[in-house]
Amino acid sequence: MSYDAVLLVSFGGPNGPADVIPFLENVLRGKNVPRERMLEVAEHYYHFGGVSPINQQNLQLKEALQEHLSNVGPNLPIYWGNRNWHPLLADTLQQMKADGVQRCLALMTSAFSCYSGCRQYREDLAKALEQVGGGLVIHKLRVFFNHPGFILPIARRCAEFYQSWSPAQLANGRILFCAHSIPNAMAAGSAYEMQLREASRLVAEQIGAPESQWELVFQSRSGPPTQPWLEPDVCDRIRQLHSEQGVQTVMVVPIGFVSDHLEVLYDLDTEAKALCEELGVQFQRVATVGNAPEFVTALGDLIRERTSAAPRTAIGNLPANHDFCPMDCCLSGRPGAPTLPTVAGVDQIGS
Repeated sequence: MSYDAVLLVSFGGPNGPADVIPFLENVLRGKNVPRERMLEVAEHYYHFGGVSPINQQNLQLKEALQEHLSNVGPNLPIYWGNRNWHPLLADTLQQMKADGVQRCLALMTSAFSCYSGCRQYREDLAKALEQVGGGLVIHKLRVFFNHPGFILPIARRCAEFYQSWSPAQLANGRILFCAHSIPNAMAAGSAYEMQLREASRLVAEQIGAPESQWELVFQSRSGPPTQPWLEPDVCDRIRQLHSEQGVQTVMVVPIGFVSDHLEVLYDLDTEAKALCEELGVQFQRVATVGNAPEFVTALGDLIRERTSAAPRTAIGNLPANHDFCPMDCCLSGRPGAPTLPTVAGVDQIGS
């Protein structure tokens, strides 16, 4: 198919202290999250001056991908819009319309399928498109959890730690692949856990770590205590591994995140690291994929799949994910939520 542009769609983040509460209210609108939890998360942002690094990281990724497309093709302009903070999706779509864009590919900064990482992006795109009066067709690119350009840079960064482990560390160290927790009901409606475990397995396989040495853990849950979310929590698991198995080294790999944004910097580099220091456990945190050259090329591959019928690259036990989402893709699992999509079931937003 032919397209006029690429739209980089991300979560967004505050650019200063005054943005923090309005930003979090956008994020949590319609969700059953206690206000005290929101204020607790606000303190995490204030700890870093009220500025999330995600915006600068998205700019860097956009620039790197634009250069790649200019050199390799297709030479499409890249726009950037966020779900929760400026530049907001509606503003970006309005600019795209003004520039004459009619058909675009949407690249979400989420490697895995779940309501928060797939369907909610589509819903927000549909709402933004309605706000600007339509006039655009938007097709979502597939998730890339098993693309080698996502897996291999992470594995290389893991290997920098793992290959230096002493015999003692190899005997009692653990690799904790970490992702954002989501409600169990939401997880039941998607392939989130399966994709995370497969991506973790692929990275572990690349560095030669046996299955007994790694596991998947979660972080950053925000729902009420009565609502079951995916577990174990990373800090709970570190404490348990140390007390029950005498683990003295943990390598934390934030595989569920594309960039080192605030939830990585606070929940891992601040809270989990402080816990390890308290317990006397060596803490090693692997960098996210960021704008590694292989990853930028992988994103280019996803675009070329849809513009020139290039091969659909994937490694491991699962196939390349679908291009067009089925009707029941990534349901929220919330009581009373619609069981059918509020956006076109094949991602043809605006068609």
